[in-house]
Amino acid sequence: MGDEDGNDWMRVLAGDAAALGPLLTRHGPRLFRHASRFLSTREDAKDAVTIAFFELWRHRRTVRLVDGSPLPWLVNAVTNSARNLERSARRYRALLDRAEPRPDTMDAVEAADQTGALAALDRLTARERSVMVLTVFGGFTERETAVALGVPVGTVKSRLARAKTRLRGELAHLQEA
Repeated sequence: MGDEDGNDWMRVLAGDAAALGPLLTRHGPRLFRHASRFLSTREDAKDAVTIAFFELWRHRRTVRLVDGSPLPWLVNAVTNSARNLERSARRYRALLDRAEPRPDTMDAVEAADQTGALAALDRLTARERSVMVLTVFGGFTERETAVALGVPVGTVKSRLARAKTRLRGELAHLQEA
């Protein structure tokens, strides 16, 4: 392991990014199995290995080899990447769980709606409605809503402004009737 890694490592230190290929071929399966112990999805395990090799390239000048191999450094990098990916996925799942409306409470609310406000909310576009539900009814900040929906904060702000304007007009017509 040391001689092959040593030759490839010298090329990496010289700035040859292609020398990472043989290192990945040699150590990738082992690193993937290691990442799979921490992560629930195959794609995340692949990402952890990719991140580790990216970090290996970035920190190549300061990486400490053990017996001429960067494998121990890579194992540590994969472990850290896997933990970060799992922590991020856990936070994202928690955000989605908080954002989903509860079906049992929605049925009771719809039955009690005498004002027609829910009908007006239904007439909004799906994008406007999702922003309105998350920010106004769900209590999420504009930033949290942007993360949950995968859009920029500015998009959330403009959709929210449009939704409020449309609802204001809808509710004014309901009050007149």
